[in-house]
Amino acid sequence: MLKVIINLFAMIIILIGTISIFDSRNISKELFSFGDQNTSSGILKIVGFIICVIGLAIIKINT
Repeated sequence: MLKVIINLFAMIIILIGTISIFDSRNISKELFSFGDQNTSSGILKIVGFIICVIGLAIIKINT
């Protein structure tokens, strides 16, 4: 039962990372000025990728 809960938590982490990758342009438009949109979009994509990798590592360790 604990493995299932940990796997669901890791899948939610992967979902958050994926959303930050695909919606990085929209998120950066809302939070930053025009000059910062390109750099913040790239940073959000990198952070989203790292979050996805962490979620996948949790699933791999748990199985």
